[in-house]
Amino acid sequence: MKVFLTGGAGYIGSVTTELLLNEGHEVVVFDNLERGHKAAVDKRAKLVVGDLRDPGRIQRAMKNAKPDAVMHFAAYALVGESMKDPGMYFANNATGATNLVEAMVTVGVPRIVFSSTCATYGFPERIPITEDTPQRPVNPYGEAKLMFEKVLLWYEKIHGIQPVFLRYFNACGATEKFGEDHDPETHIIPNVIKVALKQQPQVNIFGDDYDTPDGTCIRDYIHIVDLGRAHILALTGKATGPFNLGTGKGFSVREVVDVVRKVTRRDIPEVISPRRPGDPDRLVASALKAKKILKWTPQYSNLNDIVESAWAWHQAHPDGYKK
Repeated sequence: MKVFLTGGAGYIGSVTTELLLNEGHEVVVFDNLERGHKAAVDKRAKLVVGDLRDPGRIQRAMKNAKPDAVMHFAAYALVGESMKDPGMYFANNATGATNLVEAMVTVGVPRIVFSSTCATYGFPERIPITEDTPQRPVNPYGEAKLMFEKVLLWYEKIHGIQPVFLRYFNACGATEKFGEDHDPETHIIPNVIKVALKQQPQVNIFGDDYDTPDGTCIRDYIHIVDLGRAHILALTGKATGPFNLGTGKGFSVREVVDVVRKVTRRDIPEVISPRRPGDPDRLVASALKAKKILKWTPQYSNLNDIVESAWAWHQAHPDGYKK
């Protein structure tokens, strides 16, 4: 297939591009390079630099590409930032995304796999989270993602677009070529690895009084390769609608820090800091629907394997994609 992939210079988009190309698909990456890295775009892909908030640019790019399907990763993804600047998140993650699906209608592209988020659920009523859990976002990031899910449902009804929404939490790990390089970095595994590399003095654990066995928050960590494979299965299948992606297992912040210590064999000082507002005790996804319908099975549910892949990439790229 020929795939038009937005956000291919970002973390998840770069790895999915690599996996698509490895399986013989053709990929056109559309990215404004604002927060991604040109070096993260697989050299076998064609890169088109452009912004989703420019409807003319996205339409021209898609007409030139003539793709069979779209994968949409391009989005701002910092919850705290969305609380400070909601307009930026709605403009890019909702309006910009709508420009993308409008271009699909104009060009006649039938299928889109959308990188959504379990943040659309807000504080879930039950754990593990299933796809029928009520969606009540508690920040503009989750709200904008949910808005675009609803937009796609209307385009399905009116224009016959076939949408798949993949909702997931903590992407982590790396391939040999591509890994995680954000500025600022907010994810726990790369931040602990930065301490192991002596790039940061300590790891901050935000709260140790949660209702969990060791008092720290529990999250579902999913390897980036497993995420990429799920997107490809969604792309090449016929199913539509929402799918949660996760391992069904939860690991606490303290467990993550201990595994990084074990893998790196480095001293990692930790400091207990106050809780961050809005952090639930546990967030774990049920992926039974994805396993049944998409025939998807995570291959890297072992946290040790996930951390080893991230550690190998960060050792090889201590400054990220900067040469």
